[in-house]
Formats: sequence, structure tokens, C-alpha cells
Amino acid sequence: MRVLGAGLVVIGALAAGCGGAGTDTTVAKPKVDTAAATRQAKAAKVAAAAKVKANELGQIPVIMFHRVVDKPTTQDDRTPAQFRADLERLAKDGYVPVSAAEYTTGKIDIPAGKHAVVLTFDDSSPSQLTLDELGQPKQGTAVQILQDVAKRNPGFRAAATFYVTGDMFGKTAPEEQAQMMLWLKQNGFDIGNHTRDHHSLSGKPQKAVVEEIAAGQKLVTALDGAPPVTLALPYGNQPRKKDWARSGKSGDVSYNHAGVFLAGYTPAPAPFNKNFDPLGIPRIRAMDKKGDCAQFCSTAWLDWLNQNADQRYTSDGDPTTVAYPKFKAPFLRKDFAARALPY
Repeated sequence: MRVLGAGLVVIGALAAGCGGAGTDTTVAKPKVDTAAATRQAKAAKVAAAAKVKANELGQIPVIMFHRVVDKPTTQDDRTPAQFRADLERLAKDGYVPVSAAEYTTGKIDIPAGKHAVVLTFDDSSPSQLTLDELGQPKQGTAVQILQDVAKRNPGFRAAATFYVTGDMFGKTAPEEQAQMMLWLKQNGFDIGNHTRDHHSLSGKPQKAVVEEIAAGQKLVTALDGAPPVTLALPYGNQPRKKDWARSGKSGDVSYNHAGVFLAGYTPAPAPFNKNFDPLGIPRIRAMDKKGDCAQFCSTAWLDWLNQNADQRYTSDGDPTTVAYPKFKAPFLRKDFAARALPY
């Protein structure tokens, strides 16, 4: 009986293998409705953006720092304690630093519900970065404090842009200058052009303007190996024609900046907003609310943005989309229409 049974199984298998007329053992796979899946995915993104009240057409504070010293001698200086308080306040208010290069090129990748902020440091002071004998930032320098605050506040990035000049953090030897630039690059910091000699560009002829900027370009590129993406104008002074600051060529050195920063008094439009002007991006001085700064410096503007949350940049958490309330659609730059996610 066992042999007979086995034989019947073999015969059955052979018959199935030969395949009689009209026999089809293929199991049909259900068709995937690609269009429906795409609609569902977009609906989910819209719902997520609405949940966090995303507004990626909103305003972004670009904060301008100079020296961080125990005994300030100018209104642009901050003490280490003041600087730490500035950063702690940003972390508490839900800001996440992005570099000037990320901001100007629209590559803002921060968590949903968070707000972008750009931290910029002008003039490459030793108080911003000095390395100890082990190659680590010295205690009390801006970079050391920034890294410490980031460590204590998960999600708050140690990201900033340094606009360097020929002084280069107090170093004069090319090897020492290269060492500082290499450290910044290896630790994820952005390096921008501030011209080599920090002379005002206001009123100068085109040739002189281009030479000044190209000298800064050459300085950074020779030490860093990569051309700077952005320029911060010395003293915030624009040349007679703004476009001279964006692109130009002097000798064998050419430059083409994605953004040019001023030293103005307001938050900056998001790069996706039609009011964004890459040739004149405003910055905010880091100061407390007193005198002129009662209205126009960092503490005052951060208070204002907290009180006017609908005007502030808020991320949807997806760097491939530009999310915003539908009624803000007229402010979207046409360049980013393909990434638009109104809700």
C-alpha cells in the first residue's frame, strides 16, 4: 500500500508537470495602485506638517557674533556667560543651528516642529577658537561653549559659520592657519569669506571690490581646499552694485557665492520665500534689550518671534518638502514649487 501510494503521488506530480490544456497554476499578484499610494503618502506628509504647524516660509534669525571675552570692550563682544546664555535660550526655545551654506542653498534638515537659526562668527578671533596642546578647543572659547551646550541639549547642533580674515584666529604661520581650518572642517563647521583684509567695500570701483573678495576666496580655498559658499560683507557695507559681491574674477581666482550677508537688524526670510534676497541677507547683532537693542538685537527679536510664532520658520521634518499653511502660498519662490507642501 505504501509503494502504491507513493506511485500515485509521482504520477500526479508528472501529470501536473506536463500541464494539460487550460491548466494554469500561476497565482496572480494584486495590482499596486501607484497613484493611490502616492496620494496616501502625500496626505500623511500634509497631516504631519499641519500637526506641528510647519511654516517653512517663515523668518530665520541669523545671529552675528564677534569676540567672546571676559571683559568686553565693544558692544559686539559677549562674555562667555552671556554667550552660553544666548545658546541655552535658543535650545530652550526649540531652535536648531544650521550653517550659512545650508541656509542659503535651502538644505535645511532639522526635526519637525523645530526652528532654524544661523550662528555666524566674524573676524576669526582667538576667542572663537583656540586649540590646546591636545588639539581641543580651550575652555571658554566660543566653540568649546557651543559644543558643551549641544552636548547638554540633545538635538541642538554644534553648527556655525566662521567668516575668517587674514588674522585667522591669531595665527600667522600658514601651517597653523591650515591646522585651524582643518579642525573646523573635520568637526562639521562651515567656513565663509569675509575678505582677507576686512576693508569696507562701500564706494570702491568694481576692480577693487572684486580683488578684495577674491583675496578672501583665495585665503580660504588655499587652506581649506573648498571654496566658501557665502560671503559676509565687512561692516555690512554693500558695494555700489550688489552683484559684485556675489560673483567675480581677479586673476586666476573666481568666486560665486550662494548668499551675501549684511549686518542688519531683522530676522532673514527663509530661502524658500520670495522675499529672500541672496545679495542682501540681514543678520541680528547678539545683544540684550537696551538702547538701540531694545528693539533691533537678538534678545528683542527672539522675544518677538516667540510672540509671533506664525511668522517664524518651523520645520516639517522633511528636507525634501517646503511645508506651509495654504494661505501663505503667494510667498513661495517659484524655484521651489516642485517641493511645495501646502496644508
